[in-house]
Amino acid sequence: MIVVTGATGNVGHALVTQLTAAQIPVRALTRDPGRARLPEGAEVARFDPAAEPADLAPLFDGAFALFLHMAAVGEHTDAVLAAARKGGVQHVVVLSSGIIEDGADKTHPIYVAHADLEQRVRESGLGWTFLRPNAFAANSLQWADQIRAGDIVRGPFAGALTAPIHEADIAAVAARAFLDDGHRGAVHRLTGPAAVSTEEQIHTIGQALGRDLRFVEVPPEEVTADMFPHVPAGMLPAILESFAETVGVTPEISSTVESVTGTPARTFSEWTQGHKNDLGLRPP
Repeated sequence: MIVVTGATGNVGHALVTQLTAAQIPVRALTRDPGRARLPEGAEVARFDPAAEPADLAPLFDGAFALFLHMAAVGEHTDAVLAAARKGGVQHVVVLSSGIIEDGADKTHPIYVAHADLEQRVRESGLGWTFLRPNAFAANSLQWADQIRAGDIVRGPFAGALTAPIHEADIAAVAARAFLDDGHRGAVHRLTGPAAVSTEEQIHTIGQALGRDLRFVEVPPEEVTADMFPHVPAGMLPAILESFAETVGVTPEISSTVESVTGTPARTFSEWTQGHKNDLGLRPP
């Protein structure tokens, strides 16, 4: 049995879908099982990370592995890891961040949060694998409201370059880390297969929707919170600084997805074609 936290998130849902398709027993943890919409074959369990340890422990009965998503456990990482260890879990695959690398700004809030998460896992006594993806293709869903409203998308840094990774590829690497030998103690850096600018992402989405979308660049000082609806307001300045550093700079591109799964990483265009109807990305 593999326990998946964040099971209704982009990566968690993809992982649950892949594991159930492969007939691997999976227990999907979610705060609201009634609204989870997870694949048949998954055992869905209610999860409150702030619950008493005695209430957390049964969630890990019969499990040998755990997929750990920081957003799902929050400040309760230690309690969840302790319950997992007590339940028999031996291996944790952690969804961390590509910001954790040599030379990174260790004061950046995303670095601080994920470095702390990794350290807590190291100290848990459990075997571990760290997944460090860079830009998520799903981040482009932040433009959904603007795309619903018209054909112009406003935002900063038209020339910012990233190599967006499909959540299904992150999930596929996680699945292999659980099921194949050789991944304990490994750090996997994950990216998509090619560099794409912000402006190119908007054009690619437009092609998928059959619309002529246009990106209008906004100076960083004029950026408003609604342009980044999924970013906590207090973190937005640091995010903008990070994006500024990517303008015209070729991003890291890794071959990890293919080397671990045997299948090339999906392109941003493939992601867009598969998500045309998500969160309002729908032709008028």
